[in-house]
Amino acid sequence: MIPANPSTSAPVTCCDEFARMTTLSRRSLLRSAAVVGGLTAGLTTASTIGDAFLQTSYAATRSAPAVMVVLSLRGGADGMSLVVPHGDPVYYEARPTIGIPAERLIAKDAFFGLHPNLAPLLPLWQGGRMASVHAAGLPVPNRSHFDAIEEIEDADPGTSARIGWLNRLIGRDDYTSPLQAIQYGDTVPPTALLGPQSVVATYDIGSVRLAGADDEDGAARRSRSLRTLWAPARGPLAAGVRASLEAIEDYRAVQASSDVPANGATYPEGGLGAALAATARTIRADVGAEVFTIDYGSWDHHTDVGTLDSGEMQGMATELAAALAAFFTDLGELGDKVTLVTVSEFGRRLRENDQQGLDHGFGTAMLVLGAGVRGGYHGRWPGLELPEDDDSDLVVTTDYRSVLSEIVSRRLGASTAAVFPGFTPEDVGVISSL
Repeated sequence: MIPANPSTSAPVTCCDEFARMTTLSRRSLLRSAAVVGGLTAGLTTASTIGDAFLQTSYAATRSAPAVMVVLSLRGGADGMSLVVPHGDPVYYEARPTIGIPAERLIAKDAFFGLHPNLAPLLPLWQGGRMASVHAAGLPVPNRSHFDAIEEIEDADPGTSARIGWLNRLIGRDDYTSPLQAIQYGDTVPPTALLGPQSVVATYDIGSVRLAGADDEDGAARRSRSLRTLWAPARGPLAAGVRASLEAIEDYRAVQASSDVPANGATYPEGGLGAALAATARTIRADVGAEVFTIDYGSWDHHTDVGTLDSGEMQGMATELAAALAAFFTDLGELGDKVTLVTVSEFGRRLRENDQQGLDHGFGTAMLVLGAGVRGGYHGRWPGLELPEDDDSDLVVTTDYRSVLSEIVSRRLGASTAAVFPGFTPEDVGVISSL
């Protein structure tokens, strides 16, 4: 057991590798980010990561006609618990204790059904604005948290460049505002956002501010002083300072907006609800952000996946559904431009273990909600098998990049080839064509 991540509300129970990855690797990156932040004279308690420090010009914010939210279910989420293949009898054979009874499923068709704790999402499902793509994941099995996350988020196999797929996405034009991509809930951006384009990573909305300024007047004076000091300067450090000052100023529109969720939305307590509430508030302020990333986990359920009455899965599914339902309620009509997709580094094994848990697996289910979504169940089901060596797995039949490609190209109008180099996507049909 390790402490809860500040961006989540649940204790993190996980394998040693996941514990090391989330505490040591991310802290190392945070220390590096702090050095970068220090070079900009402590401009903000959030981290501005990327080549803002190498640019000589800065573009003002622009309106984002379409928005993509990437929700990472960290730890390897069991897609067969969230989207249950009740029509495959091997599922219940493999999970005599933790299998979810078919009669308790919601949004059920002849083969699939949703975990009953996802009930708050039924209005989205019934309205054709929510979909699942099952048996999705990496093209080659990878059960290492660290390696799988790196591969999922870099999405450019074989390259040595440290550029994430979302950084390539926002780098498709000459717009350079760090506000074009924002990570909420953590000051360390995910690998998907790392690269030459500048992004913002922050715990919350209030953390994007000038350090050392106790009030608004103090911040204004400090900003004027820094602008005067750095205006004539040349070089990457000066460019970074000016860019950060502009980003903080443009972000004030978010901070000046109401912090009361719209349309009667009520978010659950915890980091996920807080991050999605901040995302909705930022979208309403329209400061040019077209990409948001949020981490939610851990889903590394080696023990106590549980039943519908207790255990890790029922609690996390409840929080996930409540937060997503509140998010789209909060957005109201603005939801017509927002597409949210879930990703996870891998799924879980088919067969439950002796501790009512599930070990690292292969395929999982991706959820897609919001604008442009063709609702329902998508993907090709490979069929389940229980080999004698217990290496039971859900075979991947849909490369996760094919799902992301449809959002990238059909919602954001970007080139799939530029975002996912060397990859030819198949037509999943989860996003309507433009």
